[in-house]
Amino acid sequence: MQQSEPQVADNPEASRFEITVDGALAGFADYRLNGPRISFTHTEIDPAFEGRGLGSTLVRAALDAARDAGLSVLPFCPFVKRYIERHPDYLDLVPADQRARFSLDGGKTAE
Repeated sequence: MQQSEPQVADNPEASRFEITVDGALAGFADYRLNGPRISFTHTEIDPAFEGRGLGSTLVRAALDAARDAGLSVLPFCPFVKRYIERHPDYLDLVPADQRARFSLDGGKTAE
């Protein structure tokens, strides 16, 4: 039996991005919208789906959606913060004056 590709969708009613595999909810990334900013607060992958890279797939899609919507990102969720650390092409989503708050300043102080 071949599995389909994971699907990521925004569920604004629940304030979270969800990732599904073959129609089953595999995980989610909670967020709060505040004007032009989106705060990611918690990311969770169901233990039955761990080890497949779904957390990274989920966060990448959520950050891409934030970029497409013109939102800046506040990564309160440690998983989202680590993803941005490992993929610096997403660092521009975090406002420069907020990067030190999340230890994403690369050793630089906020201006």
